[in-house]
Amino acid sequence: MKNYITGLEATFQKHSNSENAFHMKKYMKNKFEFFGIKAPLRKEITRNFLRKNNLPNVSFIKDISVELWEKPEREFQYFGVELLTKYLKILESDFIYHFEYLITTKSWWDTVDFIAANLVGKHFLNYPELIIPITNTWVRSDNIWLERTAILFQLKYKSNTDLPLLFNYINMLSHSNEFFIRKAIGWALREYSKTDPQIITEFVNSHDLSGLSRREALKRIRYQF
Repeated sequence: MKNYITGLEATFQKHSNSENAFHMKKYMKNKFEFFGIKAPLRKEITRNFLRKNNLPNVSFIKDISVELWEKPEREFQYFGVELLTKYLKILESDFIYHFEYLITTKSWWDTVDFIAANLVGKHFLNYPELIIPITNTWVRSDNIWLERTAILFQLKYKSNTDLPLLFNYINMLSHSNEFFIRKAIGWALREYSKTDPQIITEFVNSHDLSGLSRREALKRIRYQF
């Protein structure tokens, strides 16, 4: 496992760019260090690295992702979440608690949003019995990143979205003063407006949402009409 991550670090070092790193760190409010590898190149590096080194055994994946999370450069965390997408079909149901760990550790919108839509959302499709107990806990947690995940995990569900659940969670969090909650509410509503713009318009017009949430929710609808 250590050799695996050491090899990845050497690869990232080889493609580091200090100027990019400066701007990427600044964009992320100086919260994280960066190698300065932009997304298209990083994704190419990830594909090539995985092709050359294969996927680790699933029994090591928690430890690997934790070690990646402990690294200072943000590219390690991006690699970690993308690596986890390769295992979604074989993860046990209780892996949801590892996703919770990743959401609440080194938390920022970049990793949390990826985890919500691409990992948690798909894990819940494999284990739908987890949705209510887990997300009910999250939405009441007073942790903005778990709350945001409870709002966003259905982003890719389209017509399969549990709309009463989404609306319920939005109502529970609609008076939050947190930017990331207000933005998530608008984003989730806007995404579902691609499926049913009328019901989103009716919901927005009949509920007390922040100005940010309303604007985000209606962006696509206003553009269409």
